[in-house]
Amino acid sequence: MRKILIPTDFSENAINAIRYAVELFKYEQSDFFIIHAYADEVYDDNTLVSRKVFDELKDAIRNNSDNELAKIFETIQQVSPNPRHAYKMQSLFGTLIDEVNDLVDKENIDVVVMGTKGKRNDRNLSFGSNTLQVLKYVKCPVLAIPSGYSYTKQPKKILFPTDYRLPFKRRELKLLYTLTKSFRSGINFLYISKFDKLSIRQEDNKNFLSAALSESELMFHTVKAENLTTAINEFIKKNEIDFLVMINSRHSYLENILYQSTIDKIGLHIKIPFLVMQNLQRY
Repeated sequence: MRKILIPTDFSENAINAIRYAVELFKYEQSDFFIIHAYADEVYDDNTLVSRKVFDELKDAIRNNSDNELAKIFETIQQVSPNPRHAYKMQSLFGTLIDEVNDLVDKENIDVVVMGTKGKRNDRNLSFGSNTLQVLKYVKCPVLAIPSGYSYTKQPKKILFPTDYRLPFKRRELKLLYTLTKSFRSGINFLYISKFDKLSIRQEDNKNFLSAALSESELMFHTVKAENLTTAINEFIKKNEIDFLVMINSRHSYLENILYQSTIDKIGLHIKIPFLVMQNLQRY
């Protein structure tokens, strides 16, 4: 049984992420938790002048959220009815990160899916602030779906850049394994370094990857390059990659990107679904 959590702000990008997730997991028995966290909408409202106004506004926003979630459920049932899927829609008075992390722990969520942008869609940025916060702080794999990206074909060509220095979690590799097995996808491991030889630690981690994903088609590439970002961008374009996987951990390349406020500052152009696997707890 797959458990999938999808936060929504009811924007078109968020609805698009739901459509993608429903299609991606259409062959799996899955529970979908679709939530809207609305505390910031209440606290940030300019009309707050008293506790009475606060309570009335809170009720109004919750009712609107419930109605919007009901519309989403109706739409899903119309466009993609699936007896394998069950849905739980929840309006939650709390912050996005707190509510997502609480549900991840409580429901033992396998993956969080969300759009790369929300209502405050900035065309000049690849990722919105909410998505970046979830990628940084939620202790669960996160699948980010780019704005306007639709599920037209199964992800066949997967890119997994790695320096083989990080240990890997079996559970998160199992998520990748089941996806690749279902779609008969090939995983391209990309090692970007000035040196060919791996340390013993790197060799062991590489062997662990091979064993954990033994039934998938695995391809190992080594590229000598000064700039990791440029090498990843070029590999995606040259090999027509349609799904990117990266590991987020302390002192990792991805953490360095995420803590620069925006991925765009470092020039990583992500226009395909982007699965981030969290190797260490976030604090």
